[in-house]
Amino acid sequence: MESKIHIYRAKSPIIATAIHDGHSIAPSLRSNMLLSEHERMREEDPYTAEMINFPVNRIVVDNSRFMVDLNRPRDRAIYRSPNDAWGLAVWATKLTQEQEEEILTFYDTFYSEVKKVLLDLIQSYGYFIVLDVHSYNHRRKDPYIEAISSENPEINIGTANNISKWRPIIDTFIDSLSKTTIDDHFPDVRENIKFKGGTFSNWICSQYSKFGCVLSVEFKKTFMDEWTGRVNISHLMDIQRALQASILPLETELKKLYQTASTDK
Repeated sequence: MESKIHIYRAKSPIIATAIHDGHSIAPSLRSNMLLSEHERMREEDPYTAEMINFPVNRIVVDNSRFMVDLNRPRDRAIYRSPNDAWGLAVWATKLTQEQEEEILTFYDTFYSEVKKVLLDLIQSYGYFIVLDVHSYNHRRKDPYIEAISSENPEINIGTANNISKWRPIIDTFIDSLSKTTIDDHFPDVRENIKFKGGTFSNWICSQYSKFGCVLSVEFKKTFMDEWTGRVNISHLMDIQRALQASILPLETELKKLYQTASTDK
């Protein structure tokens, strides 16, 4: 299976990821895919790669989550039944063992490549932050009916997998996003309301919590029409600028934490 993982390196302790941005299905699997491109795009996270297009380390995955979901446990990374995929039947016939093995090899390759990046940043800086960027639907049942805002913040920050050491980083990030204008207003930013952080976040935190944290950022799809895929470019660019504006405060807070830890030794 062709590698669809793009890693862009920068002189920064911060990694931004868009692991659900992708839309690609391996050629050998396309004839067995039941869903149209339009149906797949509704549940993918389009435009998240553009959100993180600024000078930090970046990891972007082109493969669709409908082929392999990198934010789920390995044994659930393939959507085998409608219960795995919001009620959607994904495959016309059951995948063969060989096909599943090929897909899961890609899954393993992704985590291996991320590990290399993390270890390199730990060696270079002693610490890191991962901005794990996603988006989520808020008109799933009907294109004209929004989910209630009290349970669906404009920006949900998932932090449950982090240890308490990283609380200042979390607070800095939430404060920065809350004070940045997006679509002509200050956004509703809340923590662990809709999502608390998935398998990708959990894996990083379980392995490297001493050195860094993961901020799983879910943008409600108010920047686009989730039924047609049409995006509001101005709104999207506001999101990109808001994320980029958080980088300096995060790096500053990281250095303070690292210096304090070094002094305490």
